Amino acid sequence: MATVSSTSSSTTSTATTSTTTTKTAAQVASEAAKSLMDSMDAGSGVDTASLVSKLVDAQFATRKAQLTAKYDTLTSQISGASKLKSTIDDFTKALETLVKGGTLGTQPLSSNATAVTATTIQGQTVGTLNTTVKVNALATAQTTTSAKVASPAASATFGTGTLTLKLGTATYASGEMTAFTTGKNTDGSDKSFAITIDSSNNTLSGIATAINAQKAGVTATVVTDADGGAYLSLRGQLGEEQAFQLSADNSSSALAAFDVRPRANGEAALPTTLASAAANASITVDGATVGRASNEVSDLVPGVKLTLTAPGTTTISSSRPTTALSGAVKDFVDTYNQVLAVVKEETDPINGELRADPAAKTLLRSLQSITSKVLLPNAASGTPASLSAIGVRTNAKTGELEVDDTTLTAALKNTPDAVEQMFAYSAVSGTGLYQAMSSIRTASASTVYGLGASTTRYRQAQSDLTKKQDTITDQSDRATKRLTQQFASMNSRVSAYKATQAFMQQKIDMWTKQS
Repeated sequence: MATVSSTSSSTTSTATTSTTTTKTAAQVASEAAKSLMDSMDAGSGVDTASLVSKLVDAQFATRKAQLTAKYDTLTSQISGASKLKSTIDDFTKALETLVKGGTLGTQPLSSNATAVTATTIQGQTVGTLNTTVKVNALATAQTTTSAKVASPAASATFGTGTLTLKLGTATYASGEMTAFTTGKNTDGSDKSFAITIDSSNNTLSGIATAINAQKAGVTATVVTDADGGAYLSLRGQLGEEQAFQLSADNSSSALAAFDVRPRANGEAALPTTLASAAANASITVDGATVGRASNEVSDLVPGVKLTLTAPGTTTISSSRPTTALSGAVKDFVDTYNQVLAVVKEETDPINGELRADPAAKTLLRSLQSITSKVLLPNAASGTPASLSAIGVRTNAKTGELEVDDTTLTAALKNTPDAVEQMFAYSAVSGTGLYQAMSSIRTASASTVYGLGASTTRYRQAQSDLTKKQDTITDQSDRATKRLTQQFASMNSRVSAYKATQAFMQQKIDMWTKQS
């Protein structure tokens, strides 16, 4: 069974953490005030751009940092949910491939594959077999060939009229049809088809196309000879109830050359040759002879499809996949433990990104209860119906699964059908290990209550945070504009004060010299 990796099976996105230390609002405000004083003392004006930037950062830094942290957390949670969904999906797909592969089911064996081949019917199990099958005759289809149409056959025409095609049963003798009974549709009407032949389709190829267009189960083919001549070949389906009759509405018309029917008393042999008759296969199974309309028979040996290839006798036996089943149980346990580790990492109560996510917690509980889940609801009393009953148990210390080899060996020896059914593909909900894991996968991916719903919730929360970040950005821009205007005005006033101060200082210096 394929191993599920906690990293390669899912695409993750990791939030980027800045290595720059974020200053507190008080630190930024203090630096801004110092910059203001230094600038004023220098007498060269205030560095308005730098000062405004620091003050705005001081006002909004804390809120921006909080929103960024929340956004990064949500990104990690979305990544974690995606990882879990991908891990469970990969695990279930690997299990599906395993149970559908055919290596875990009892295989039927035919002692004479020239006459009969035997295969397991998907979704069914094969028990101990020892069945004798004799193929007396294969199912055949009625086939006919018209008289040769001389060259150039492609351009030959056959008048106009109606050909009537009927399906039913027929009797045959001496290489020709001696009687025909029209079959009935489910509504009681005849299985009859009227085929109109006019100037647009009264050639060999046109007649063949018109017959095939009825989709009645009779296939028409034009077979061309080396000299340019051609034949109209008709073939029905397998089985005695698939015989067919074709007749022209006017027995004296050129279209009557293609008639396939019993001839009337005293009528000359028809130009159409009967190559084979419609007949059922005749099969003797353990002494009982039955007929089937196909050479693929699925209702004579339980769980086995017989493909009849030639008359002959064979014995159908079976081979138990004991070694393969034992390996499959252990492979499942190993892969399960890897999956469990991924789920436990994401739901860790301290460091797990999804530690508070209800869907992730439900997934963990579902996995942890897999050994006690009833996999064979219709199992007979005393027959193992769960993994724990065949030796798969949970380690009390680690929570991982482990295999009790003694119990598993006993189950494979005493109740092999039950173990096989657990690891067989079933389309019935609640039956078999694959269906149990498929149910867990569906629940975990649900957009209503599963991880799909969690992902939607996290993305909506990110969208809400983005709107808040946009609001803060807008407020920050307006604060920058306001402070820039204020400090520009202040800078102008400070410059005027300095000019006045310089003028007064000159006067004082002059007065001092004069005195």
